[in-house]
Amino acid sequence: MGFLVTAEQLYEAPIPASPYGPLPYSSVYSSVLLSRLGPNEPAFRRRLEEALAAAERCLRDCSRDTPDPRVADLTGHLTTTGGKRLRTLLALLAAEFGDPSREGVVRAAVVAELVHIASLYHDDVVDRAAVRHGVSSANVLWGDRMAVLGGNWLLARAARIAAGLEPGVIDLNAGTANRLITGQMRELAGPGPEENPVEHYFRVIAGKTAALLAMAPGAGALQAGAPRVVVDALIEYGEQFGVAFQIADDLLDLASPEGLTGKERGKDLLAGVSSLPVLLALEDDDPRDAELRELLAAGPTDEADRHLRVLELFSVSRATARAEALMHERLAGARAALASLPALPARHTLDALCDFVSFRTG
Repeated sequence: MGFLVTAEQLYEAPIPASPYGPLPYSSVYSSVLLSRLGPNEPAFRRRLEEALAAAERCLRDCSRDTPDPRVADLTGHLTTTGGKRLRTLLALLAAEFGDPSREGVVRAAVVAELVHIASLYHDDVVDRAAVRHGVSSANVLWGDRMAVLGGNWLLARAARIAAGLEPGVIDLNAGTANRLITGQMRELAGPGPEENPVEHYFRVIAGKTAALLAMAPGAGALQAGAPRVVVDALIEYGEQFGVAFQIADDLLDLASPEGLTGKERGKDLLAGVSSLPVLLALEDDDPRDAELRELLAAGPTDEADRHLRVLELFSVSRATARAEALMHERLAGARAALASLPALPARHTLDALCDFVSFRTG
């Protein structure tokens, strides 16, 4: 069962046309991941492509289903302007371990995506972000209070859709929303007086990132009627994959060319974000990284030469190597969770997604 292309070729190959009509960037991204990392199984590919297109239509219809066009504009803003739809793809892949044609599978994927999109509205308010997916963020266009309400509306819509699905999906959605909000609150509050900053970081991303990436395959598998042991394995995969994905994003901020990520190199560093490499560098006592610690302790700066020096020092620091090692540990944990699952095309694709995350930081 060979892969169509290797992970290294992901960014060189042209984006294929979808046989299911024009798709926005968001659906194209998931479709490209599927086509370039998934096994060459036509029926599997066709089934996933159709489900991705159906999920995209459902996502867009969610915000249109309101009597007030102003609410539709606000809540549909990020749905129509981008996003990877990674959670949608994970939910649909997980459904392959049950009956992917079962009623409600696409809606389960939509629930996972809506909760994620809602979190972006809230994150942008907290972070005072001006841009999201290459366009002005909702808080810039409508103000902080309206952006928060827009995120709340999306969470409510996700709960409404989940209410028509399997009881396990309802419980998973409620638990994920709780973890998400707890993670956001922990991030705002910062580490406690006796709490290690690195341990605090992992508690935050467990709620803000891993919970959402665990919910997606869990919801898809539950709605498809997969056995509980399979559901649990897929949720564990998502937990481990989610932590690795966030660490990869932290590393990409410091090392990746702008064309690969779509954002300026070192943007999070300039904003003073406490990413994992930064936290590891600050707690390290290696004399070789003394200059890096000194520059980080002075806080973020707009001084170009100093900023470039920090990025240069990170490229050879022990903190970066430690962060990479922790990312690979989590990817190994994600793969271990897949070991007991049937060798379906979906399992091969989930494993290849781990390769993709590793390649992004290579």
